[in-house]
Amino acid sequence: MTDKKQRRSHAWYGKLDKDGFIHRSWMKNQGFPDHAFDGRPIIGICNTWSELTPCNAGLRDLAEVVKRGVWEAGGFPVEFPVMSLGETQMKPTAMLFRNLLAMDVEESIRAYGIDGVVLLGGCDKTTPGQLMGAASVDLPTIVVSAGPMLNGKWKGQDIGSGTDVWKFSESVRAGEMSLQDFMAAESGMSRSAGVCMTMGTASTMASLVEAMGLCLPTNAALPAVDARRKALAHLTGKRIVEMVEEDLCLSKVLTKSSLENAILANAAVGGSTNAVVHLLAIAGRAEIDLSLKDFEIGGEIPLLVNCMPSGKYLMEDFCYAGGMPVVLKELSSFLRPANTVLGKDISSYAEGAECYNGDVIRSFDAPLKPAAGLRVLRGNLAPKGAIIKPSAASEHLLSHEGPAYVFENIEDLKANIDRSDLPVDENTVLVLKGCGPKGYPGMPEVGNMPIPRRLVEKGVRDMVRVSDARMSGTAFGTVVLHVAPEANAGGPLALVKTGDIVRVCAKEGILELKVSDEELARRRAQWQPEASNYERGYAKLYIDHVLQADQGADLDFLVGKDTRPVTRESH
Repeated sequence: MTDKKQRRSHAWYGKLDKDGFIHRSWMKNQGFPDHAFDGRPIIGICNTWSELTPCNAGLRDLAEVVKRGVWEAGGFPVEFPVMSLGETQMKPTAMLFRNLLAMDVEESIRAYGIDGVVLLGGCDKTTPGQLMGAASVDLPTIVVSAGPMLNGKWKGQDIGSGTDVWKFSESVRAGEMSLQDFMAAESGMSRSAGVCMTMGTASTMASLVEAMGLCLPTNAALPAVDARRKALAHLTGKRIVEMVEEDLCLSKVLTKSSLENAILANAAVGGSTNAVVHLLAIAGRAEIDLSLKDFEIGGEIPLLVNCMPSGKYLMEDFCYAGGMPVVLKELSSFLRPANTVLGKDISSYAEGAECYNGDVIRSFDAPLKPAAGLRVLRGNLAPKGAIIKPSAASEHLLSHEGPAYVFENIEDLKANIDRSDLPVDENTVLVLKGCGPKGYPGMPEVGNMPIPRRLVEKGVRDMVRVSDARMSGTAFGTVVLHVAPEANAGGPLALVKTGDIVRVCAKEGILELKVSDEELARRRAQWQPEASNYERGYAKLYIDHVLQADQGADLDFLVGKDTRPVTRESH
């Protein structure tokens, strides 16, 4: 051992006693020599690689590249696995397990003798889950994202993850696309490792991580298979060692200002509605006061990035046009001063940025859409708020009033949505209950309900839809989401009946049920919550403790930090 600065890892690997012997000796069975334990920074590489999470399938290779950078900078890299959440593979929804991943990350970072951590994630819930866990421990932390897939290809045209799935599916239901063509498109959509190449939740969160300065510049958009992503991973490994030397812990980067910058950036890129629940949850772990009201600052920001589902291009095009540095340059007069993992203000991420395709990344003077940020809706139907994404909605439906047709749960919807005698028309407001955090459980991405078959066949492609669910960041439509409180928690949504008049006005921030208070009180007196189908394990823990959407849907006992050192030994 040397006289170098004593680090957190010293309590594991620096002691000249039985405990130090145990910690070092068992690590040495992997071939690490004595001098690896000389007091240099020990860097944990928190990896969500899994073959069941196709988005993150490239992270095994990226981890090796991060290690190169750590060794080069004089650190000692150690890779460890955490739960991997495959958005397209998990039932009932990956969101049910985001908080479990956060627990896994938090306890792994706390229990192991590491001085800093690199978070390797990509798929929708992995990035926020990792950041939530890391924020609760507060070591020096930096992110490397998996990166988006290459553009999908089918019949000579670009097709996008999720967005074109929804479009093609409706075309098949309308009889406009053959099942054979639908199945052929499946093979051309996902052509490489990486996350959805639309501006879905995964690419949204990667973009917001860059806007918050929690990764190196250009991290958001470089394709997963681009050699420059490996170079960035190498530089990230080098930088995390420097961050440990500088004691640049996560709380010195992740601040209220950086979260506000993420909200502004989400509006500019046409980002996912899921960013709301994730940023709220991350803020809760970091003990930062963030609420739905704060998201209103993005309401007047124009849509600058012309990517699906709000536009026509894909993430590969966004990368080649200049990526997030160009967006941050366009946002420069709105961004709050905020520190980054480079120890510089976020404005430094836009230095030298140049746009190479003005149709992919628009300027403030010629946006794709004006005032396109997420809107927070409130009213007697959503006392604690709801969300709508104007950039992905039909303009004529953003102010709408119509009779509700109610689906009591997802099974009701699936059993009846294609009925030829379903009493709906294009003015009907589809209402779905039982899909909030407690209800499903896990608040799934089913809020963009299918258009009833009888209307699809007539050419209807959008209707106002209201639920306590979420929707995929790749989805589109005039969809009101995250209604809080949810139906299963006794929110007013539980009291809606078919035929009730629902009013939505995005501009005024209104979601209103035109039913008298007296009638609602009468209905409430008769309402009974549904019995839970989960009586054991993590799902029961989740249902018993999950917060509502307006608070980020974290578990109530996980909000906040615990940065106390672990003093008790294992032997």
